[in-house]
Amino acid sequence: MDADVLIVGAGPTGLMLANQLGRRGVRARIIDRHAGPALQTRALGVQARTLEIYAHLGVAARALELGKQGNGANLWAEGRHMAHVPLGAAGRDITPYPYILILGQDDNEKIMGERLRDWNLAVEWNTELVGLAQASDRVTATLKRDGTTREIAVAWVAGCDGARSPVRELNGITFPGAPYEHVFFVADTEATGSMVADEVNVYLWRSGFHLFFPMRGKDHWRLVGILPPGLRHRDDTGFDDVIPSLRSEAGAGLAFKACSWFSTYRIHHRSAARFRERRCFLLGDAAHIHSPVGAQGMNTGLQDAYNLAWKLALVVQGRADAALLDTYEDERMPVARRLLNTTDRGFRLVVADNWLAGLLRTQVLARIMAFAMRRERIQRFAFRVISQTGIHYRDSRLSLSAARLPDCAPQAGDRFPWLHLKLQANGAAEDLFGKLDDTKFNLIAIGQPAPPADACGLGDMLRIHAIPDDSINDSELARARIPGPSYFLLRPDGHIGLCGADLEPGAIKRYISTNLGCAPAGA
Repeated sequence: MDADVLIVGAGPTGLMLANQLGRRGVRARIIDRHAGPALQTRALGVQARTLEIYAHLGVAARALELGKQGNGANLWAEGRHMAHVPLGAAGRDITPYPYILILGQDDNEKIMGERLRDWNLAVEWNTELVGLAQASDRVTATLKRDGTTREIAVAWVAGCDGARSPVRELNGITFPGAPYEHVFFVADTEATGSMVADEVNVYLWRSGFHLFFPMRGKDHWRLVGILPPGLRHRDDTGFDDVIPSLRSEAGAGLAFKACSWFSTYRIHHRSAARFRERRCFLLGDAAHIHSPVGAQGMNTGLQDAYNLAWKLALVVQGRADAALLDTYEDERMPVARRLLNTTDRGFRLVVADNWLAGLLRTQVLARIMAFAMRRERIQRFAFRVISQTGIHYRDSRLSLSAARLPDCAPQAGDRFPWLHLKLQANGAAEDLFGKLDDTKFNLIAIGQPAPPADACGLGDMLRIHAIPDDSINDSELARARIPGPSYFLLRPDGHIGLCGADLEPGAIKRYISTNLGCAPAGA
């Protein structure tokens, strides 16, 4: 084999997958048909769950350095301030990153591209995938560079190659959906106006919406909106052409000092008929594209990669049967379909052109949202959805409860909660997320002794965290509604694979045997 995994596409999703495979010792190659990284970007919201993954990858600090924290969101309707969502307050007990980080796709690619060097990986630019032939034990990929084609043999192929994915098309996977009729614009501006500084500002008006995202620098805003109907069919539209409609809605106080970048584009809503064809997988925009409502697209692709990487690594290393890879589509397709349906409904309501929709948007919807967002419980629910910390795989075959825990407790398939616990009887409380090794399984034992690692059937693939009895721990566990005694076996991606009350090593062995299909090395 020329490589264990060929990654096609060096956008955020492909770079995340390459990094996750590289740090697990998997031989990967990553190619891209373009000459180099993207210089301009439309995606710019990095959600809390992505930052948690970045922390494990060792790049969260760099992302925070380059980005701008959006600590809240504001809803405006026809120039009136209707609602404020304090993201910091809503997410302060949920994640170490209770905000949206405004960081362009280009900077995300830069950060992850730099990290590749630590695994002796580099993107092969100007390299295009032009052919695929699958066999029972390998894929023969035909690559084209500088007019010359060559064939390589790899065990697996990951299509992270965007909406026009060659991997998807060469495998004959359909991509049902349609484009929206509206034309978007995006602009990097220096502007002043009614916008609340350091927060996201959403303006609803009778004929559409626009959003202001705070960027690094004084009065620097990324502006996203919909072109007025009269401009949608022009090829020469510039930023000056949209300013009158912006001022008519955001108020005469809106002033633009400069615009360094302006672009228009159309949005599609599509989902691939399947996310896998034998030895080929689809991730990110190759698998699903949707409206920009909620800044979910790039983050969803990054989580696709995080979900697939640990499974591929175990299979490549002979520590799991290939059947484990079936769970990638089983887990990620429902997430993508649910997101597609949700953002599509929300987007259609926000952009509908008729007068009734405009009235609903600016009067009814705005007032309902303003009323709802004053309630802490709804704020927290909204934060979990938007931050993607609430994504779960409860219906996955990898999610099993050995003994039913209370409904209010974390369940199998959930992302394990963020906690500060004393891991040593005489020590200080520590950030548990910082102690979890996301290249391994992690067993958390509460209110009972932990078994020896060699009794659990995972060998060197397991890290054990026995939580000592302590008043601080009791308080923190009660906050997360975790009963004692209990235990949680976390998958490498931080989701609960197995949970129960009384910890019995045989239950873990059975879980591993059933779901990995073969004993890991060293077990």
